[in-house]
Amino acid sequence: MMTIKKQIPNLLTLLNLLSGTIAVFFAVKEQLVVAAMFVFFGIFFDFFDGFAARLLNVQGELGKQLDSLADVVTSGVVPGVVMFQLILASVSNNEWTIKGQELNNLPLKEYLSIIYLVAGIGLLITLASAYRLAKFNIDERQTSSFIGLPTPAAALVVLSLPLIQQFTSNELALQLINNTWFLVLLTSLLCYFMNAEIPLFSLKFKDYSFKNNKVKYIFMLCTLVMVILLQYIAIPLVIVLYVLISLFTKGK
Repeated sequence: MMTIKKQIPNLLTLLNLLSGTIAVFFAVKEQLVVAAMFVFFGIFFDFFDGFAARLLNVQGELGKQLDSLADVVTSGVVPGVVMFQLILASVSNNEWTIKGQELNNLPLKEYLSIIYLVAGIGLLITLASAYRLAKFNIDERQTSSFIGLPTPAAALVVLSLPLIQQFTSNELALQLINNTWFLVLLTSLLCYFMNAEIPLFSLKFKDYSFKNNKVKYIFMLCTLVMVILLQYIAIPLVIVLYVLISLFTKGK
């Protein structure tokens, strides 16, 4: 019985990994909305595996390592591939000129080399995520809070973009997502914040009193209101709010 109980969090972690693996398949096939949905499933399982481990009091080194391995796929590989696809589409859809010549008029081999080189910037998210997760595993300061943006939060920002494209009509948001320079800037910012020495609060609860969790409850309420009002556009804005509140409260 004890063995089965100990494996429940690991099973949830493996479901996270399975979701991420399926999401990779759809992201490569350019079915980004479906990929986003599976990443959301993965992040859901990622949240509850830790919750289950604490509830059942079965935390261990195996679960910690397995969790990070799953997150490398769900919150690292998938957003990297999705950002690659978004940048690739933005370069292809816009009229770029190189030395006075339109990009589309270049020889095919040169054209493909340039657009894939630019799109490859998106894969930096995968590298930054893996580095952040490796640091997290050996950083003893991150038991009740985070140092740097958690990889699932960065993944949510990236995976929200195809959902915004598909399901909203906000002209400014659509223009930004189709802008190569914005996507490159966003990639750079996510890579930086994931590995920056910035304290950010965690949504882990030691108890459920308002006094000891005031910041968390206020953030969750703001998140709910923003999602109701803004729908998918709320996702990146919620992450921005999360960082701003953390900076204001110094991650407490």
